[in-house]
Parts: sequence; C-alpha cells; structure tokens
Amino acid sequence: MAGPALAACPVMGQPARGFDYVQRADGSVVLSHHGRPVGTLRGDRAARFLAEVREDPQLVMARWTGNYRRGNERTARQHPRNRG
Repeated sequence: MAGPALAACPVMGQPARGFDYVQRADGSVVLSHHGRPVGTLRGDRAARFLAEVREDPQLVMARWTGNYRRGNERTARQHPRNRG
C-alpha cells in the first residue's frame, strides 16, 4: 500500500519574520526577534548556528529559538479553553 502523495500533505506555515542576530567579539551570538533578545548561543552551538544560518536565515533563527509555525495555531485559538 503506497502512502499519500507529497502534494496531498499539508504545508507547514512560514516561520515568523523579524529575526536578527549579532555576533559578538567573544564569539557568542545573540538572537533577537523584533528587537528583543530571545537567546544567546556560545561555544560550539554558536559555531554550528553560524554555519547553518547561511541557508535561510529567518527559518534557521526561528527553528533555533523554537518560534516557528506548526500549522495548528488557528485550531488552538478556537478551543474553548483558549477563547478567553
């Protein structure tokens, strides 16, 4: 039995935009989102981040900070517990 075609799979949402990073003189990297610091990477993690960030900077920064769309935000917002 074959699995569903790739075209039938739901598409993940786009990562949040507005990420930026600054590499400090000591080698650490400070990640920010809309001007607010969201994380600091040091040592090996900073080096791995810098090597990876060249691909798609916004997506990489969203993934490293954990701030990326999963596709279920609208469903979660409509849940009775979250209606407020």
